[in-house]
Amino acid sequence: MNQASRWLNTAMRGKPRVPALRIALVTLTACALVGLGACGRSSSAEAKDATAGSAAAHVGVIKVGRKTLERRLTVSSELVPFQETDVYAKESGFVKSILVDYGTRVRKGQLMAVLEIPELEAQLRQDDAMTRNASDRIARAQHELDRAEAQHHVLHLQATRLSTVSATKPGLVAEQEVDDAKGKDLAAESAVESAKSNLESVRSDLLGTQAKREHDGVLLDYAKITAPFAGTITQRFANLGMLMQAGTNSSTQAMPLVRLSQDDLFRLVIPVPETYVRFVHIGDPVDVTVPALERKLPGRVARFSVDVKEDTRTMHTEVDVPNTNRILMPGMYAEAIIRLERKPDALFVPLQAVNHAGDQASVFVITPANKVEDRNITLGLQTDSDSEIVSGLQAGEMIAVSDRSGLKAGQVVQPQVVDVMRYHGEKEH
Repeated sequence: MNQASRWLNTAMRGKPRVPALRIALVTLTACALVGLGACGRSSSAEAKDATAGSAAAHVGVIKVGRKTLERRLTVSSELVPFQETDVYAKESGFVKSILVDYGTRVRKGQLMAVLEIPELEAQLRQDDAMTRNASDRIARAQHELDRAEAQHHVLHLQATRLSTVSATKPGLVAEQEVDDAKGKDLAAESAVESAKSNLESVRSDLLGTQAKREHDGVLLDYAKITAPFAGTITQRFANLGMLMQAGTNSSTQAMPLVRLSQDDLFRLVIPVPETYVRFVHIGDPVDVTVPALERKLPGRVARFSVDVKEDTRTMHTEVDVPNTNRILMPGMYAEAIIRLERKPDALFVPLQAVNHAGDQASVFVITPANKVEDRNITLGLQTDSDSEIVSGLQAGEMIAVSDRSGLKAGQVVQPQVVDVMRYHGEKEH
């Protein structure tokens, strides 16, 4: 109205006065023109708003495909040596020399320390003397046997001759003389048997003495403490001159000499939950990651306990980890990834694309007409990023994976294909 009044005043300026009716007509005409202009602009804006409101929403989609799915179990545990033992002395003695220290790498059978055991050394000298004495007694017994056999041989010949003469020429030799010869022969034979028995007894004494000497020699050999297996010394408990108690004596507080750890092979103990026990088999490959070293090492399931602990509901499982370059150290933490289940050529969708309503799963399928379809599906094997589709979808169908929060069944959308590899791990908008 203000624009119409200004236009009317401009038109009337400098003009003669006209009748009131004419002025009124001019005024109404101006108002009509202004109103039509305003109405035209309002209709155009509303049309644009309606067009913008009716535009289809953009939705990220992927095509349902197939690939190999694996279920994995990741467990953190501590690396322990395959073998570790405290090395004790077999016999009590003083440390005469020690040849290893912290970090010393030893071979199997390598000498690590020598003990001084005066009692055993004296006993060994006594055993040697007894052995020599027994050897001398055997020599004397052998001489006695030889003499007895020689005497028996002579007496036996005499008795045989007299018996022959008495038989061939009766009366030539007195029977008393024949009987005396036979008696001496039998006595000499008995002396031979006695000498043989004495020789065997002395020989037995020698064997006993030699056995004792060998026993004491073995005990003295225990004064040389050697490595039971190849490894590294991780602890040292003894010093020169220290009295080491025998580790076999339970009545004393025996202290070990050193602690030895095998360093070329480690154990990784994994508590496998009861749910996954059925998937674990001997020889299964395991990926071992040591964060402290930023290294990945290969491993294999070597053994398991074949029982589930009642308190933790887990099964004791061990993975052997080779330490060829000896970069691993006892006590390091490692992460073990066990491949539990594997399905090749499985139909899958990303986990983020699945809707859950109670026990029912569904996905938004984008039809060829670009309409949203809320379709129920059945899930199978699930990994960290994907889920197997047992039923409800076919390979090649399009499903919504992003911008899904406002989608409804029957809605028309504008699909935009998303790279599956880039999509994994992204949050839904």
